[in-house]
Amino acid sequence: MTERMMALRSRPAPALVLLAVSFTALVLLFVLADVKMPDAFVYRAEGAAVAHGRDLYGFEVTEGRLPATYPPFAALLFLPTAHLPAPALKALFLLGNAVLLAWLVQLSARLAGHRLAWTGPGLPLLCTATALALWLEPVFQTFAYGQINLALACLVLWDLTRPEGARGRGAAIGVAAGIKLTPGLFAVYLLLRGRRREAATALAAFAATVALGALVLPAATVTYWTRLVVDTDRVGKGWIVDNQALQGLVARALHTSAPGAAWLLPAVVLGAAGLWLASRTDRREPWGVLLTGLTALLVSPISWSHHWVWCVPLIAVLLADGHRTGAALVALCFTARTMWLVPRDGDLDLHLAWWQQPLAGPYALLACGVLVVAGLNRPATRTPPRRRSLSSPPAVRPRP
Repeated sequence: MTERMMALRSRPAPALVLLAVSFTALVLLFVLADVKMPDAFVYRAEGAAVAHGRDLYGFEVTEGRLPATYPPFAALLFLPTAHLPAPALKALFLLGNAVLLAWLVQLSARLAGHRLAWTGPGLPLLCTATALALWLEPVFQTFAYGQINLALACLVLWDLTRPEGARGRGAAIGVAAGIKLTPGLFAVYLLLRGRRREAATALAAFAATVALGALVLPAATVTYWTRLVVDTDRVGKGWIVDNQALQGLVARALHTSAPGAAWLLPAVVLGAAGLWLASRTDRREPWGVLLTGLTALLVSPISWSHHWVWCVPLIAVLLADGHRTGAALVALCFTARTMWLVPRDGDLDLHLAWWQQPLAGPYALLACGVLVVAGLNRPATRTPPRRRSLSSPPAVRPRP
């Protein structure tokens, strides 16, 4: 552990003040700017549709006329928000995401082989990391939109960092996939790692979410799984700079709103390569988790910038491995907000100059770079997997 980290551990008061100042600044900024948190209102509308027996996929709310895009199971989870007034709804999502961010930082440290807690010597470091992580663009935007990205990331990381042999390991991944399909790629990762029981548990949990949705909302279930699940246009325009997935990167580079095979074929190749690399990281399983998360974000048709909260565990693992420069560069990439600096009114996203393209797609390019580096640094021979839980600290941490 570095001297700076040791110093942080011994000074809880400044860290607590920093955490309080950071969140107070966020709340004041949201109040002064009248941040709308539109996705929170979509979730409330989904809960209201369930409560009143209305068509789950027939409404549009907020000034942006946003529809429901998640599976029916997600709407059941939003049922408690159905009757909340707007101020209470915003406060709920602010407070909930604040708790989830702290948990994500804690889980990221666990993934990296360290234990941080809200009591004891780990408190200052946990407070400081949470206060700083708040201003990473994906995290900040998750708060601003009233999104659930932190909850999904926490479900996946909690599941993957549980002790080996823990009962129901894999179920949280299945539940996360039942809310939003992208986390389902972690079930494939478990299967490729030879953890068949956990993969089967994830699949069973996912199937249970579908069955529950079908039991309560049969018509909506048929509509979603037979038509809407493949209707990416309903989610939004895939070519705008908000989309940091590979499809957005390719669409903007080719100046076309429909990249077709020019995106799909590379996505298939990158998806296969990313999962293969993730399954081969025998000596450092945390990198297998990170590569799977980044691959899922890359190959998904749409990964809005706020979906990239996986930058938090990425930075944590880089720091734990001693790659301070790499961690600083990743933190810079996720705070610079370069995609919001390029022309994007109307369809200007499709008419960017060559030198603006990297600014418009920094997250996808960074993820591709991580995959390339992982491929170049892959061990020449496959070694037997170590039978150690991710939640346990490594016996020896080699110097980089």
